[in-house]
Amino acid sequence: MQWIEILIKTTEEASDAICEMLAQLGADGIAVCDPYEIKRIIDDPDSLAYADEGYVDSLGTDVIIRSYFAELDDGLIRMGAKSDEYIDPDGIGMIYDNITDKSLNVEDAINELKSRLAAIGEFLDVGEGFLSYKYVKDEDWANNWKADYKSFRISDRVIICPSWEDTKFADEDVMIKLDPGSAFGTGTHETTSMCAELIDRYIKNLDGGKLLDLGTGSGILAIIARKLGAEDVEAIDIDKLAVDVAIDNCNINGCPDIKCHTGELKDAYEGEYKLIIANIIADVIAAIASDVKDHMAPDGFFICSGIINTKADRVRKAIADCGMKIVEEHEKNDWIAMVVSR
Repeated sequence: MQWIEILIKTTEEASDAICEMLAQLGADGIAVCDPYEIKRIIDDPDSLAYADEGYVDSLGTDVIIRSYFAELDDGLIRMGAKSDEYIDPDGIGMIYDNITDKSLNVEDAINELKSRLAAIGEFLDVGEGFLSYKYVKDEDWANNWKADYKSFRISDRVIICPSWEDTKFADEDVMIKLDPGSAFGTGTHETTSMCAELIDRYIKNLDGGKLLDLGTGSGILAIIARKLGAEDVEAIDIDKLAVDVAIDNCNINGCPDIKCHTGELKDAYEGEYKLIIANIIADVIAAIASDVKDHMAPDGFFICSGIINTKADRVRKAIADCGMKIVEEHEKNDWIAMVVSR
């Protein structure tokens, strides 16, 4: 199969919104090179990453985003939801209300993307935006991004290690082998690391109860929970591509008993969970807060992240409106994670 690689140069402020937009457009893969995030990882005293002198400075100050879309046999570019990959295609709109479902020629596809960038540019500085596109072979986009993905410590006990690396750590460390593929969730983002730290602390409250990872992406949080002692773990995502990646990662880590499947919260196998995790986006967390409460055990907890601080009040209000309360709140670089109880 041939792929079109679209190159975008933007700001750190707008990078997450652009990645979300690309996901809504149906990107089969998204690779981000953020010099600020790389610097934060390297400067972290607990990080295992390192870089040659001058490397970070050589990256400049722009965030580079490469997204990949499949070219179909008829020469059109596949954009939007692949409806055959979802259990309930009608349910997609609840989370991505402007997700597309079409195939376009290259010129129209680029114009569609530019239009979406312009819309983001109305409230965020998108920088230079669209730069160029080119065609790449299947094996090129599938492997080139691996050069920037290295082992790192995500919490006191957990180390994330790429599945293709053969690295040895201390016996007491919990090592997660991860191949993020084209799904979100490599663990480097603040939202994921805060979730991992909170899981590490709250896992003791499970006491044999069930755990649900909602919007599992690469499966990283479900795997961390299982490795830290959760016995009954379920992982859901609306994207079958993400679920396939999560299943592979579960098998790589010796966790084939994690129940990964495609769907939304309403498709969860169980009626009640002792711990629910959702590392998604603020708007979705606010929208599903009351439904999450309905799925929580009376003494359960809801760990939610992916909340940009400008939308935190909306989440707080939604949680209060449905009768739940925030137990604790954490912030890293404008991103917020919350622990909620009934």
